[in-house]
Amino acid sequence: MKVADARLHALAARRTRFAITLTVAMIVLYFGFILLIAYDKALMGTLVAPGLSLGILLGALVIVVSWLLTFVYVRWANRRYDRELSEITR
Repeated sequence: MKVADARLHALAARRTRFAITLTVAMIVLYFGFILLIAYDKALMGTLVAPGLSLGILLGALVIVVSWLLTFVYVRWANRRYDRELSEITR
């Protein structure tokens, strides 16, 4: 195996681990939210501010966290993955 092939495989493995980590984080967050809705409606209906329930607040946070995870991936890909891939393919 050539050195470039080994580096490319290592880079692909790092990308896969990183993507899987972020995916697992999103799945846990999303299904945790769904399970709370399904099994603890009283908690989700708790008002945290007038007109704002905990369920609405957590739903908005799930959306915000998904954007943040996307931002983290794009930032990682732009700063590390793309740079290293261009070095390997030269």
